Amino acid sequence: MLPSSVYREAMTATAAAGAVPGERLRAPSPTPTRSVAHLVVSLKLRLMANALTRSVWQLVALAASTTSGLAAVAILLFALGATSRTDPTLAGAWLVVGGAVLVAAWWLVPLVAFGVDSTVSAEVLRPYGLRRRDVVTGLAAAGLVGVPGVLTLLLVLGSTVVWRESPAALMASLPAGVLAVATCVVGSRTWTTLLAPVRSSRRFRDASALSLLVPLAVAVPLVGWAARGPAAWSAVSVERVAEIVSWTPVGTVWAVPSAVADGRPGTAAVHLGLAVGVLLVLVVLWARGLGRASVGPASRSGGGPRPAGTRLRSGLLSGASAARDPLGRLLAAVLGGAAAAVAARSLTYWVRDPRYLGALAVVPFLPLVLALLDRGDGALVLLACPLAAFLVGWTISADVAYDHTAFWVHVAAGVSGRADRLGRAVAATVVGVPVTAVVVLGVVWSTGRWADLPAVAGVTFGVLLTALGLSSVVSARFVYPVPRPGDGPFSSPQGSAVADLTTQAGGWGVLLLLVLPETAVALVAVVRGDLVLGWVACALGLGLGAFWWSAGVRLGAHVLERRAPELLQQVATTR
Repeated sequence: MLPSSVYREAMTATAAAGAVPGERLRAPSPTPTRSVAHLVVSLKLRLMANALTRSVWQLVALAASTTSGLAAVAILLFALGATSRTDPTLAGAWLVVGGAVLVAAWWLVPLVAFGVDSTVSAEVLRPYGLRRRDVVTGLAAAGLVGVPGVLTLLLVLGSTVVWRESPAALMASLPAGVLAVATCVVGSRTWTTLLAPVRSSRRFRDASALSLLVPLAVAVPLVGWAARGPAAWSAVSVERVAEIVSWTPVGTVWAVPSAVADGRPGTAAVHLGLAVGVLLVLVVLWARGLGRASVGPASRSGGGPRPAGTRLRSGLLSGASAARDPLGRLLAAVLGGAAAAVAARSLTYWVRDPRYLGALAVVPFLPLVLALLDRGDGALVLLACPLAAFLVGWTISADVAYDHTAFWVHVAAGVSGRADRLGRAVAATVVGVPVTAVVVLGVVWSTGRWADLPAVAGVTFGVLLTALGLSSVVSARFVYPVPRPGDGPFSSPQGSAVADLTTQAGGWGVLLLLVLPETAVALVAVVRGDLVLGWVACALGLGLGAFWWSAGVRLGAHVLERRAPELLQQVATTR
């Protein structure tokens, strides 16, 4: 509910404009832009004040976030000032890189941090028939109201300390700072407005959760790299990174004063023109998004029936009959009808279920994390290959638990244990083999250790096949709490800690023993640089992996045949 005085003021402005509540935002309105901006900002302030007076914890959270934010800004500005005294060029490079990170955070965080402040939005202002130009100005001004806006203003203003030795660069940093703040706020509003129809969908939330793996995956090793000091920093040219970032939409505005300080006015003019162009494009996109958001019914969040005439995508991965798909016909010819149907449904999981996709999403970051911890010879990065194979292969250790109550279909239809275990293992193999092959080739190519390719490939595929076989037994014997269908891939079911840890630790110990032969031979081959031993490890890994894959499927089928009713009861009662 809007404050009464603000509501009366808004309705008065609407009546003066001759607008009818519910009209499009671009309806004519003689209300001055400054008045609309003042109205929107005052509305934002009153709503924030009301929220703080209703909850003491919100007031405490505001004080804590403000204090920590001010401390972080002070530390960053002190570091910039100290660096600029000894090396102004390096300080300017860090400013470009840090400024680009700041802009990217403004653009991306509101998309993935659900529940961020949206007290004043286009939907709130929809009934007042305001022009889009006025709404753009008002919402942009309101975007600076709050802790992030204030901290950004302080950070941008304080960063001018870098250019205190260059009057020309200092003068250039003032309009560049205004453009930077505007790019932050307008970009944030633009992307949230354009993506508003899909932000409430489950797939977008799942993708957002997976995207959080990026900072989490690199944060710890990045801190370790930074703690090594200048000896490690010299391996990375900050100036080179800044040069690349300065030509991106998020970094070009920060390069304007740096180019002026270096005596390159032409380059500074180009960066300034690009920054203005980026801001204009964002404003145009935002205005068009506001035009769509201000009229028509709210978009559906992914539920409800499909529109008439919409056809489901045919093919194996859409759940169509395996017999009508080329890959399905191949699976049916090799595995048999029942196993092929299970494999087809399992492949659908690997493509569309975020709980399975979570394992695949982690794989690309493993080499990056280990590269930050590596000593420089690439030996530690090779470990990413068997780790990736383990993540993919161990995912199906919970496939029955992932099915949840849908597992009754297998029991009621009388699917044999062989068809169930074989279909799931083949589907995971079809996904896992190319993924791990790409990781192996990419890691070996990036490190230049081609002599270690046979040994690394042997261990990697040995771990993958062995993990798939062992997982086929574990999922048929044990059921532990996992994220339920429809939940995010990183949700934690209640009561899952002890059961999950016990089952996983036991399975990992058995897997380590099973892959010990090829791992030992491969380790000796890598340390000695022995190519012959590397090929021995490759043959050993492939041979033992295939054996354990087959044995695990057979044993898992026997266990599933005997325990299918008990498994159904367990998954139905697991929360």
